[in-house]
Amino acid sequence: MRRAQRDLLNLYDWICADSSDTALTWYRGLRDAIRSLRNDPNRCPMTPEDRHLKHLLYGNKPNVYRVVYRVLEKHKQVDVLHVRHGA
Repeated sequence: MRRAQRDLLNLYDWICADSSDTALTWYRGLRDAIRSLRNDPNRCPMTPEDRHLKHLLYGNKPNVYRVVYRVLEKHKQVDVLHVRHGA
């Protein structure tokens, strides 16, 4: 399993421990936000760590999640590398 998928499942499990309804709504919203990158993958800013990577912020404080990804221009694809809590 890819690291980003593990990140996402771990975050889902953590949220689910508090509320399964909240976790499912969160998961679907984040999934849709990631899928929306297909339409305009360059809309998000570069990460401060690496100018070849971009990041999408999802949610509202204090529950902001950071999706780190790279744009594979040659293949017109987005490769999600990590999903982390933004705190």
